[in-house]
Amino acid sequence: MKKIEAIVRHHKLDEIKDALVAKGFGGLTATEVQGFGRQKGQTETYRGAEYSIDFVPKIKIEIVVADGQAQDVVDTVLEKAQSGQIGDGKIFISDINDAVRIRTAETGEAAL
Repeated sequence: MKKIEAIVRHHKLDEIKDALVAKGFGGLTATEVQGFGRQKGQTETYRGAEYSIDFVPKIKIEIVVADGQAQDVVDTVLEKAQSGQIGDGKIFISDINDAVRIRTAETGEAAL
């Protein structure tokens, strides 16, 4: 199994979720996160004064799928989240050793 973590812009969440659901991927977790990459934050102006925002707000989407489905998820996220601008985000892919559905005690891919 693979865990795909995608850190994307807020306004891309619904588009990504809808595309994943349309392709049959059933569950995901979305969390509001803050961070910075190469852009090192951003500068904003409020009432004429400039100030620096060190951490940029983003959404982290997490989804665990069977090994054979991972590339389809990554391709879908890339297609929907990519604008070509700095700050589009990142995708991380990790191996998952096991999963357990608490309600039924199913394990492995059956728990997904």
